[in-house]
Amino acid sequence: MKEDAYITIGNTGEGFFRNKGSRFISFAFPVKNEEEINFHLQSIRQKFPDAHHHCYAWSLGIHRNKFRYYDDGEPSGTAGRPIYGQILSTGITNVLVVVVRYFGGVKLGTSGLIKAYKTAALEAINKAEKIKEYEMENLDIEFDYSMMEVIMPKIKWKKFRVVESTYGERCVIRIEVRKSLYDEAVMVFKDISGIILK
Repeated sequence: MKEDAYITIGNTGEGFFRNKGSRFISFAFPVKNEEEINFHLQSIRQKFPDAHHHCYAWSLGIHRNKFRYYDDGEPSGTAGRPIYGQILSTGITNVLVVVVRYFGGVKLGTSGLIKAYKTAALEAINKAEKIKEYEMENLDIEFDYSMMEVIMPKIKWKKFRVVESTYGERCVIRIEVRKSLYDEAVMVFKDISGIILK
């Protein structure tokens, strides 16, 4: 069976850390794509326009094959990478963690910055609920309306989730299935004559 489960967060977590007058305000957002990431980044910049730094890291995909971290003017490797390290150490993905810093007038040094960003990031992550999710795929089932009484009981029997449907002489029902169960879903319908699976 293909691995399709992953751990993410189910809600936004917020954290706070203070060191030598500098304030670090952190947020962990559940995200599904880069559009959502960009939306949250823009929202944070608008909410905290006077902050000195808006550092972040994000990870997408079950194998974290898409990720990025950003120091936003902090010394290289002292902000984005430590934030990303907390994403990795907690085992989550499909997440964006942003840490906003207000400079307090005293330099923290490399180790102080790393500790501050790690601590703030982890606090936001820990305040969010961890949930198990699954990679999903869509399967389109096209059939004549007269076959509705054959198709719908199979969808209900297997508890497939219908995400879209079009009814007419020819009907199309799109179901969402776990990636690991996709082949099994195809097997449920493939022997029914007169249907097209896409």
